[in-house]
Amino acid sequence: MTFLVIAYLGGALTILSPCILPILPFVFARAGQPFLRSALPLLAGMAATFCAVATLAAVGGSWAISANEYGRLAALALLAVFGVGLVSPRAASIITRPVVELGNRLANAAGKPGAMPTVAGSLLLGIATGLLWAPCAGPILGLVLTGAALKGANLETSLLLAAYAAGAATSLAVAILVGGRVFAAMKRSLGFSERIRQALGAAVLSGVVVIALGLDTGFLSQISYASTASFEQQVLDGLHTAKAPEVAAAGVSAAAARSELPVEGKAPSLDGAVEWLNSPPLTREQLRGKVVLIDFWTYSCINCIRTIPYVRAWADKYRDQGLVVIGVHAPEFAFEKKIDNVRQAVTGFKIDYPVAIDNDYRIWRAFDNSYWPAHYLIDANGQIRYHHFGEGNYRQTEEAIQDLLREAGSSASASAPVAPEATGAEAGADIGHMLSGETYIGYRQARSFASNEPMRADAPRDYSVTTPSLNEWGLSGAWTVGAEAATLDAAEGGITYRFNARDLHLVLGPDAAGKPVRFQVTIDGHPPGADHGADTDAEGNGVVTSTRLYQLVRQSGAVEARTFTIRFLEPGVQAYAFTFG
Repeated sequence: MTFLVIAYLGGALTILSPCILPILPFVFARAGQPFLRSALPLLAGMAATFCAVATLAAVGGSWAISANEYGRLAALALLAVFGVGLVSPRAASIITRPVVELGNRLANAAGKPGAMPTVAGSLLLGIATGLLWAPCAGPILGLVLTGAALKGANLETSLLLAAYAAGAATSLAVAILVGGRVFAAMKRSLGFSERIRQALGAAVLSGVVVIALGLDTGFLSQISYASTASFEQQVLDGLHTAKAPEVAAAGVSAAAARSELPVEGKAPSLDGAVEWLNSPPLTREQLRGKVVLIDFWTYSCINCIRTIPYVRAWADKYRDQGLVVIGVHAPEFAFEKKIDNVRQAVTGFKIDYPVAIDNDYRIWRAFDNSYWPAHYLIDANGQIRYHHFGEGNYRQTEEAIQDLLREAGSSASASAPVAPEATGAEAGADIGHMLSGETYIGYRQARSFASNEPMRADAPRDYSVTTPSLNEWGLSGAWTVGAEAATLDAAEGGITYRFNARDLHLVLGPDAAGKPVRFQVTIDGHPPGADHGADTDAEGNGVVTSTRLYQLVRQSGAVEARTFTIRFLEPGVQAYAFTFG
């Protein structure tokens, strides 16, 4: 129930996002008309279509991709006719009378101001709008889509998507009601309703152009992230904390310092791990009397990678004072379920604390967790006393560790926080200059695809790419795009991305047989030189030897928008996702 509320509030917040701008003309074109016959069916059609399409995307498959592609084209054509009908019914009728008659009926019988809108026409417009709506994937929508990726299409996923769409429809309904009153006042005072109708038609046509050019998922999604992400994160944190009842801590020694940290609930069992690394299985009973830090992570997640130096440092610094650190590895991609891959990553990151392999997400679900990374602090009595989601908050987390250790009887005094030396991908992100966000290559979550050919799911295709705009990417050469990753079918294929960030990372894997794949990287058409990443040299050369995150670019000077291209010299490479820092 809590997640349904979160999803609903996330949808409602989309009214504050620039990503809603391209579809606002379609919605406000119904302002000033009867709400039950016009706006309500439109919003219902929009919400239902978005929910259906997003649910199908969780299933994946070429038929779903093709259906959505053709549906968007049909929706653009329908809304273009609608806009033309609003601007000039006479001009529209010259183009083609039968189609324009449909447009006129949808446009509230353009040329007949007194005509009543039809429920069917409004519903059809709502369906078209739902096919075109591409909301920015902020923390809340990202949470819903991640759940779909982990669990596939199911009733829970559909309900969450429906709640998100209902939230968006609610905020748009309020906007329509307010806008209707404004338009009615303008008609009474200014007396040129025809001009208002034509202006709405021009706005509709502008929205069609914006969506057709892909601006709704490119530039707008970037400026939107900064404007709504913090609000969404506050909603998530607030509701997650609120749902856990506070109970009094029991069994704390009278001589120990009583911590002011609230009790968020009893820590769940760690049963369910398919295997443990660096330790035999640990139980709640074995951990009683210890302060425990649970770190949910997955080894190709850049946000997790950047927190590892701190988790390592805490484990080393406080081990003798009673802290037990447990990494719970919950995979995002299928390759992260391979225990040998995780074991290799644990060695590579120099992790010596226990790691529970949670391939079935049983521990994840027991904690009701939704994030990578996520930190939970458990006191000596087995109760959750603190949590933090995502990167950062390192000082506050360490202070909470010290607090609970003192409560458990440790005599250690407060000390300066750790300051681990982090290099390569483990180094903290340059947030101030990071204008590019995580981008998936598999069709299930792919966005801002800019190849000249439409993406084809689960089938070979030759792709080409010219000059993508900022935060767009494209494939070149022969590729087969799967749900999670794209696989190169022939040598000399590549990927191009126009990005703006200090660091560019790409999750890559060798061919199915594990044979290494050589690659070459260029930036703006030239070898990277001093801007090469930890996994490339100054000439841009590198090798994919295992499935993991590769740091390919680290801009050494001023951070600016650059065009990144990677070319693979052998076939078989698998490309999963871009991340930035």
